[in-house]
Amino acid sequence: MDRITLPQRELVPMTTRRTRWQEAGQSGNYGKRFAELISAGEDVDGEARLADTLLPRGARVLDAGAGMGRVAAALLRRGHDVVAIEPDGALVRQARQTYPGLPIEERDILDLGPDDGPFDLVVCVGNVVLYLADGTERGALGAMRDVLGENGRILVGFHLRDAPPHARAYPPAEFEADLAAVGLRVDLHAGSYQLHPANDSYGVWVLSRA
Repeated sequence: MDRITLPQRELVPMTTRRTRWQEAGQSGNYGKRFAELISAGEDVDGEARLADTLLPRGARVLDAGAGMGRVAAALLRRGHDVVAIEPDGALVRQARQTYPGLPIEERDILDLGPDDGPFDLVVCVGNVVLYLADGTERGALGAMRDVLGENGRILVGFHLRDAPPHARAYPPAEFEADLAAVGLRVDLHAGSYQLHPANDSYGVWVLSRA
């Protein structure tokens, strides 16, 4: 199967503000924790299993904010054409070491443009939207919208309660108002990647163009 890569073009950062992730200095702890889980044989594929059910075989997928690559790698194993982007250089290096051959680029969601698509699915899970720079949420959502194919969708998930340090609070009503503002529609709102009912602890959304 042919693998896709994002076009090489001059990137003009949309923001110079530090992200909440940078403020938190989370990459070391995050990377270590998931490396230990994977080494111990723990199941870390919950998000990927749901993503897989949303896709035809051999679909084009963008993992936006891929961390150390676990979701992208799981989707690659399932036969999809995957590109991962992650702005944290330490996590990109860990992803390349953990999953040799995984197509991952050190790149920010805000730098995406329409010519980077089209994708059948954009995956943005693991609290990524909670760690964006303050005030860039709509920009990031719009950037993901712009790379969707005709019937493309976005899978988003984050904590609504007991979020990690430095992560923002993002109530569902505020999140869905931002979605509407950038032309995205909620196709599904659940409380887990196993599609439990929506609750006040964790939120999972499947989105498409309005």
